[in-house]
Amino acid sequence: MLTLRKSSDRGFADHGWLKSFHSFSFAGYYDPKHMGWGNLRVINEDRIAPGTGFGTHGHRDMEIISYVVSGNLAHKDSMGNVKGIPPGDVQRMSAGSGVQHSEFNHAPNETTHFFQIWIEPSARGIAPGYEQKTFTTAEKQGTLRLLASSDAADGSVKINADARLYSGLFDAGQSASLPLDPARKAYVHLMRGSLQVNGQDLCAGDAALIEGEGMLSLQLGTGAEVLVFDLAP
Repeated sequence: MLTLRKSSDRGFADHGWLKSFHSFSFAGYYDPKHMGWGNLRVINEDRIAPGTGFGTHGHRDMEIISYVVSGNLAHKDSMGNVKGIPPGDVQRMSAGSGVQHSEFNHAPNETTHFFQIWIEPSARGIAPGYEQKTFTTAEKQGTLRLLASSDAADGSVKINADARLYSGLFDAGQSASLPLDPARKAYVHLMRGSLQVNGQDLCAGDAALIEGEGMLSLQLGTGAEVLVFDLAP
């Protein structure tokens, strides 16, 4: 079964310096019908204005993944990591027993557009951890590239969660498929462009919540960039 969640159905917050769409209940947005999907808890699509950002704040017991679409995200944390995250890089931060960090857009004239993803961990209280890797356009063009997994398969970042995250770029009618375990859940979020997911047309910002299916089929992509999650039920 596939349930379509339109982009316009998401929560939205405009803080002036930050514009954020919430796929699931988060901060001031609460919808009891959308508290998460499987062990996927948060997908925030954030746009940070030039010269602004999130000051130092804390997290614990959550796997946090950042995926930058455009601009650059400056990251600093209590583990000693000071990094810039450009498009094509995936950052994984395991909050574990507790971590402090900040995120800024230091560019004077460019908005940072990124997705922040939270996945519930398999174990709590672990030591905090950090990992960042680059995945090129060529690796994602016309296919689903594994970005994050519990076993670091295929060079993906390693997460402390029963989940696998893929990304793909699809244009000129490119297509791909991914076998699914019907006992698990899947989630597809279209970041930009248009794409057909198991016969359902999606536009930028739309998502497909999938359960009880044995195959994921992506077709008829036009300027599409997509995230695909294989999740614990």
